[in-house]
Amino acid sequence: MAESKALLDDDSIASALADLTGWERDGDSIVTYAKLDDFVTAIGVVDKVAEDAESVQHHPDIDIRYNSLKFKLSTHSEGGLTAKDTDFAARINQRVSDAGGSTQSRA
Repeated sequence: MAESKALLDDDSIASALADLTGWERDGDSIVTYAKLDDFVTAIGVVDKVAEDAESVQHHPDIDIRYNSLKFKLSTHSEGGLTAKDTDFAARINQRVSDAGGSTQSRA
């Protein structure tokens, strides 16, 4: 994951989002909604993402609704979006995909 904490400009954010299935900008954050088969699978994804977040010290906001998850990323210490966010979004997408789920920009 990129170590850069520099804020991304609008063009860089748009370019990164073009490569991130299911993610969209929400002000100074990026957000996605994931659908999994069931609650246990969704919690399994949350567990994996939590382990990943701890390993890189970058923690998403996560909302759990049965088999639906909402992930929101921002680098609060920098006041907006950095490469840490877009890199971690790709990691979240992989975790969701590995569990047989998908991401989308709106619930």
